[in-house]
Amino acid sequence: MEPVRTCIGCRSRAPRAFLQRFVARDSELVVDQTATLPGRGAWLHPSIECFQDALRRRAFGRALRVTSPLDAKQLENRLNWLMDN
Repeated sequence: MEPVRTCIGCRSRAPRAFLQRFVARDSELVVDQTATLPGRGAWLHPSIECFQDALRRRAFGRALRVTSPLDAKQLENRLNWLMDN
């Protein structure tokens, strides 16, 4: 049985293989490719729609339990690149 996680953007549950994990590092959102970085992680579908929903709802800060603003520019660029390719 494969682990199931919840997308912080659309709030739907999906197998872990269909979601991407993110962690907070020095006030920046970092993609955790191997899902092994230490600390709390947030899971998100690799789509710009879920990313925008998560930003609008301020879900990254709540999911990662961070009170300072997080820089999501790297994440947004990565998702835009994935959508273009």
